[in-house]
Amino acid sequence: MSALTVDGVDVDLDGRAVVREVSCAVDSGGWLAVIGPNGAGKSTLLRAVAGLLPRRGRVAVDGADTRGMPGRELARLLAFVPQSPILPPDMTVAEYVLLGRTPYLGYLGGPGRHDRLVADEAAEQLDVARFAERRLVTLSGGERQRVVLARALAQEPRLVLLDEPTSALDIGHQQQVLDLVDDLRRAQGLTVVTTLHDLTTAGQYADRLVLLDEGRVKASGPAPEVLSEALISDVYAARVRVTVDGHGRPVVTPLRDRAAAEGGPR
Repeated sequence: MSALTVDGVDVDLDGRAVVREVSCAVDSGGWLAVIGPNGAGKSTLLRAVAGLLPRRGRVAVDGADTRGMPGRELARLLAFVPQSPILPPDMTVAEYVLLGRTPYLGYLGGPGRHDRLVADEAAEQLDVARFAERRLVTLSGGERQRVVLARALAQEPRLVLLDEPTSALDIGHQQQVLDLVDDLRRAQGLTVVTTLHDLTTAGQYADRLVLLDEGRVKASGPAPEVLSEALISDVYAARVRVTVDGHGRPVVTPLRDRAAAEGGPR
């Protein structure tokens, strides 16, 4: 059974069609990357799947249609990590990770022993327990990203939605965060859906890609099928060369304009 099924989803924002007739699916324990140029509707689609935007069409998690599902119930199935999460500056790391247990608490209840154990375990897995008492404002970009992932993991979700999880990170921290996500996916059977700008990164980590163009699915499938020079040229209006690494994963290299290159450095 697919962990996530998106069937004919439409999203309008301010009276404008942003996502149109998008269908895709990812199996349990798989990794789906949504790619496309700026304005293609990637983040809008992810927010709609997370129940944060009104949409038409069907979204199902483990076969259960999420339409009309109470927020707490949905939050036990999936965790959404936005591109720029709000981090209260004076909150400690431990306090922030514990917020991931909110879907399991009563309206007037506080976290119990089990909730704290789950949050502590998530902090250990993401290697943030060692600075549990630090204020969020003191963290580096890579540390903040791991703390946000720890909070998501504390929800004990079956599905994790990550909107551009590496957008503000250097290449080293990008690799660290994505490797952590991949390790958690393999160890715990998490299903991962990400939006990603970098095409090579998407091809290196994801099992399947969905390429959006002007809100519609232009192509979907395994990375070697989607990341073709012809498709990238058509959708991105970009000059690229696509090669294959030693593991059969595509590598996308931008090509400089020939005339400019022949002119030499200026």
